[in-house]
Amino acid sequence: MRFMVIVKATPESEQECALPDPQGVADMNKSTDELIKAGVLLSYEGLHPSSKGARVHFSGKNRTVIDGPFAETKELVAGFMLWQVKSLEEAIEWVKRSPNCHAGESEVEIRQVFEPEDFAYGFSEEDIQQEKEIRAQLADQAAKK
Repeated sequence: MRFMVIVKATPESEQECALPDPQGVADMNKSTDELIKAGVLLSYEGLHPSSKGARVHFSGKNRTVIDGPFAETKELVAGFMLWQVKSLEEAIEWVKRSPNCHAGESEVEIRQVFEPEDFAYGFSEEDIQQEKEIRAQLADQAAKK
C-alpha cells in the first residue's frame, strides 16, 4: 500500500526565507536514510510558503485565482512524502519515529493513495489496464530524468 505522509505547515514554515534548524535537518536526513534503507520511501518534497503560491477556485465553468499567502496555516501543506508500507499502522509507526523538525507543535497527516484496483467496482478491466499503462509511462519518464 502507498501512503502520502503530509507535513502540515506551521507559522515558521510559512515565513519567507526561513532557514531550517541545522540539527533538525540532520535529524530529518537520518530519518530519511532509515526510510530508504527499509525500502519505505518512494519520494519526498518540501514546499515553498503559500505566499509564493495560488489557488484556483472552480464554480461551474468559472475560474477565480486567489494569490497567496493563505490565512489558515494549520490547513496548509509544508511538504510530503510517498511511502510504500504494508498498512496504515506501519505508516503510523514510521511517523512516530520521525523527528519533529519544527520548534513547537506540528502535525503530520497520513492518507492512503488510491491504486487502480481500488476502482474495480466502477471501471472495466480495460479502464484499469489503461490507468496502469499511464502510471508505467510516468515511471519511465521519471527514470529517464
